[in-house]
Amino acid sequence: MRWKLAADAEAFLKGRYSREHAWTFDGGLTVPASPSPGVVPAPWSNPAHVDPEEAYVAAISSCHMLTFLYVAMRQGFVVESYEDDAVGVMRKNERGAIWVSAVTLNPRIAYGGAKRPTDEDVDHLHHLAHEQCFIANSVKTEIRVTPREP
Repeated sequence: MRWKLAADAEAFLKGRYSREHAWTFDGGLTVPASPSPGVVPAPWSNPAHVDPEEAYVAAISSCHMLTFLYVAMRQGFVVESYEDDAVGVMRKNERGAIWVSAVTLNPRIAYGGAKRPTDEDVDHLHHLAHEQCFIANSVKTEIRVTPREP
């Protein structure tokens, strides 16, 4: 993660500085990041960049999907596509601090192959994916899964 002051010290001390920064990952990809404009207004944030709360929700969604693909494969189901419009909810906790209290995953999954899952199979696959997802096992955020029709 990289950030550098692009203003003078006086502007910084008055809160008049850009919060834009960059995340660099192991494979070399760099992603522009910024706080949400709902938290820090422009021009001190950039709405085109990824904010940490969006990234958090995306990480939960991605981990669930990757684990779901694995458990579906192990159960003999062919997944042809998987899309998720995940939504995070932020609330104040008992100390008054804002946190991401819940994430709802809304996956739309298309299956191929001869063996098709029943609704019960799909629920079981999501249960297994949730139990085995590294990130779901690492956070206190409530994670709900609401499958959608493809």
